[in-house]
Amino acid sequence: MSAPPILLVASDGGHLAQLWSLRPWWKRRNRAWISFPTPDAAELLKDEEVCWAHHPTTRHVRNLLRNTVLAVRVLARCRPAVVISTGAGVALPFFIVAWLMRVPTVYIEVYDRIDTPTLTARLCRPFTRLFLAQWEEQREFMPAAITVGPLL
Repeated sequence: MSAPPILLVASDGGHLAQLWSLRPWWKRRNRAWISFPTPDAAELLKDEEVCWAHHPTTRHVRNLLRNTVLAVRVLARCRPAVVISTGAGVALPFFIVAWLMRVPTVYIEVYDRIDTPTLTARLCRPFTRLFLAQWEEQREFMPAAITVGPLL
């Protein structure tokens, strides 16, 4: 029996690129991805197991609900060892459902927000077991975070 997968959740673009940069860590692990079905994400993840989320997510209640249903289905089916995300909005339903299922969550604050936390970081905070910062300055608003350095 294989180990439970890690679930990597990220919007397309820079959020996805930052998780992709962790490839040396995740490449030998059982994994699955959640992202948006944009051309760049589809190309990057073409050889990966992916469940496509619904977008846009910003101020779009219908897609928030659709992604919450997707999170319930995916997490119930694969029972991941951990959910890891760099955001953005797609992370929230997966973190809430993971928290309810007692699946550990790791949130990595994005590299381009140094002075203030992202909205997603603030929303995911109650459902996050471990925060990782890419800059020491990010610990001003995430004191319990562990600084891992820039991913890109």
